[in-house]
Amino acid sequence: MPNFCAAPNCTRKSTQSDLAFFRFPRDPARCQKWVENCRRADLEDKTPDQLNKHYRLCAKHFETSMICRTSPYRTVLRDNAIPTIFDLTSHLNNPHSRHRKRIKELSEDEIRTLKQKKIDETSEQEQKHKEINNSNAQNPSAEEGSEEQDEDILPLTLEEKENKEYLKSLFEILILMGKQNIPLDGHEADEIPEGLFTPDNFQALLECRINSGEEVLRKRFETTAVNTLFCSKTQQKQMLEICESCIREETLREVRDSHFFSIITDDVVDIAGEEHLPVLVRFVDEAHNLREEFVGFLPYEADAEILAVKFHTTITEKWGLNMEYCRGQAYIVSSGFSSKMKVVASRLLEKYPQAVYTLCSSCALNMWLAKSVPNNEERGKELKEICHSQWTGRHDAFEILVDLLQALVLCLDGINSDTNIRWNNCIAGRAFVLCSAVTDFDFIVTIVVLKNVLSFTRAFGKNLQGQTSDVFFAASSLTAVLHSLNEVMENIEVYHEFWFEEATNLATKLDIQMKLPGKFRRAQQGNLETQLTSESYYKETLSVPTVEHIIQELKDIFSEQHLKALKCLSLVPSVMGQLKFNTSEEHHADMYRSDLPNPDTLSAELHCWRIKWKHRGKDIELPSTIYEALHLPDIKFFPNVYALLKVLCILPVMKVENERYENGRKRLKAYLRNTLTDQRSSNLALLNINFDIKHDLDLMVDTYIKLYTKSGIESTMFHLCVISADGTLELF
Repeated sequence: MPNFCAAPNCTRKSTQSDLAFFRFPRDPARCQKWVENCRRADLEDKTPDQLNKHYRLCAKHFETSMICRTSPYRTVLRDNAIPTIFDLTSHLNNPHSRHRKRIKELSEDEIRTLKQKKIDETSEQEQKHKEINNSNAQNPSAEEGSEEQDEDILPLTLEEKENKEYLKSLFEILILMGKQNIPLDGHEADEIPEGLFTPDNFQALLECRINSGEEVLRKRFETTAVNTLFCSKTQQKQMLEICESCIREETLREVRDSHFFSIITDDVVDIAGEEHLPVLVRFVDEAHNLREEFVGFLPYEADAEILAVKFHTTITEKWGLNMEYCRGQAYIVSSGFSSKMKVVASRLLEKYPQAVYTLCSSCALNMWLAKSVPNNEERGKELKEICHSQWTGRHDAFEILVDLLQALVLCLDGINSDTNIRWNNCIAGRAFVLCSAVTDFDFIVTIVVLKNVLSFTRAFGKNLQGQTSDVFFAASSLTAVLHSLNEVMENIEVYHEFWFEEATNLATKLDIQMKLPGKFRRAQQGNLETQLTSESYYKETLSVPTVEHIIQELKDIFSEQHLKALKCLSLVPSVMGQLKFNTSEEHHADMYRSDLPNPDTLSAELHCWRIKWKHRGKDIELPSTIYEALHLPDIKFFPNVYALLKVLCILPVMKVENERYENGRKRLKAYLRNTLTDQRSSNLALLNINFDIKHDLDLMVDTYIKLYTKSGIESTMFHLCVISADGTLELF
């Protein structure tokens, strides 16, 4: 969507010009000066937040000294920039023309006030210059200090330029390695024959660039003494951290401009031997597209409270996101981690009540519920190592597993018993271990109980991943789902009897012996008073806890706030139509009242929105998704509706309608699938997953110089390689 300049008599827009466009500042005092200089009366009653969100000024209205072009991709204003260049008279040549941006006519008193204000400002600046000159004359050291402050605008020396070009080359190599998923290290030490030198990947690329005519690098290495260090592993890490931070900031800048966002974490992954949480953010960009982008990994902590604190600190302090604008949070983790992530969710909810804890659209409800059931962590890890497939993605996964179990066991048995085919020892061994696991009676009872209990939530969960209208009506059906599960709980004796009979029949078909776990049998031998049967044992230890857990999880994940948000989906015209335009969004939208640009006009605006669609033309179809509604040409005439739809859109439970904008999760999965665990790097992963984000090399170099060098030029402190006597580069 193009940006239009808000200045009077200016017709520039972003699609027709290479000029930069700048938002009105949020700072009230500075924003007021912008409005005053624009001389537009219609902007005076708008808040700084409204102006920042909806209005822009192009670069033509600022003096060149107010604009900083830090790179070919980035143009910013100085912190104190005020627009001063305006055309306030050209409309007078055509008095009959209509002007959307009317210029405020000033009275004689206002003109005199403005003139006096300018005179006062000029005299004040002259007085400041006199004071500075006098103080510099009396104190020469102060003059030196002022020169230091202006160093950033002095032209660079030849040595400084060469140093920056050298750093650029190093950053380019690191960015290339990240984007192409090339690990920094090459061969493992134990793979290299003794006495043979093999460079790592970073050094190999460095030498390749030198040999291909990279003058900056060649000059640096040729003019340096033999065996002088250039760039240590520590400095490689520092540069990678800067690359990661700059690439992430490009995404986070868009998130901040969008205001509202949601946080999603995926399952815990192993990065070079350490557990990390992948973090994604959802937001609506300037083109009204819902996007889900990967922004980095967080180190996982075993202590839930410490994890919650570090999670919050990283997002707010390190990444600079304002959690006051967070409107949703979702966590996709396996059973060993779900309880800890619930603690994280509850701590964030305590601080930010509008950060609604929801299900994620990419995870089937039944699989999410099954993963959240507490289990034996050691047993869970064992089964994870056995099963690497993605069969857990379906709503009816347990029904499919029960139906196919007999065929699966026969297949696994055949691998070890078939004499006609000689299987690889590794495959045969894995088949034997997997067969032993799935033919355990404990496993049989567990999958049968889960299949039957989750059958009550299957249709409900499927609707949550359906169209917008399906999600809306699913929210209304939660009461019926909970009622059914409570009825099961009240009659658990009867239900469990049927479930246990199904499990024993399946075990008989597979020739599996029905027996209690060994630990329980040994404990029972010493207690003659309580002789539990297998059926009663599994009822107390499996069926009852599973049903209770699923009821509680549904209540937790579908809180009152969550359900209110889903009820607001009646704003989508197709849902309105199914409800015969008899809707009451205003009641449910109260939770988002502070997010609306004009909350006082919400009721009237909703009425107009309903009338618009109720009395539409016969050939006009009702938009069926939030995505379609956000892209309506006249959505700008319904600012409150637009704000509500935008917030609803970023809730993790809503699916991303356009798959083009769900790249973050897909690329994350691809990176993890294609990269060996010991070669993974959180820094390089971000560069690889966000390979299409424009990178600002100048900003990276300037940041490095500012953080890690004492002055702008230290040509011998970048330690990477050692030049040996024969002229080859060797890595330290």
